[in-house]
Amino acid sequence: MHKKHDYNITVKWTGNEGTGTSNYKAYNRGHTIVKEGKADILGSSDPAFLGDPEKHNPEELLVASVSSCHMLWFLHLAVKAGVIVTAYEDRATGNMEEDPEGGGRFTEIVLHPRVTVTEASMCSNLKALHHEANRLCFIANSCNFPIRHEPVCEIEN
Repeated sequence: MHKKHDYNITVKWTGNEGTGTSNYKAYNRGHTIVKEGKADILGSSDPAFLGDPEKHNPEELLVASVSSCHMLWFLHLAVKAGVIVTAYEDRATGNMEEDPEGGGRFTEIVLHPRVTVTEASMCSNLKALHHEANRLCFIANSCNFPIRHEPVCEIEN
């Protein structure tokens, strides 16, 4: 039997500056992502679309979701494989292309995980663990574009 998981989140637009959406430049793209019992996330659109550069935008959050999901699966798989990870950092990148109508889509996300392990022999296993993490990641499985990995393994001093 398959397990089903439901997720609920509230997104509140906070950008009415008095005239609502009376024209494209009349409103602020600010919004708040709310989940009861958790810290709010302040969001906006990308600055290219009149957003606030100091707030997270949906495109950044998508890249972060892919990276986080991959990392969590990778750490789980490392435990099962006897690989001791002491640090993990990913500087993930995403590429999006706009179409002539102003819409668009992501064309790829590239994960750049830098994984620190306790022994050099553990590095040989990491490529396979990243591949398996990608195969199992819920978010990656929901995307219709390629997700690539360019991992680096470091040995703890």
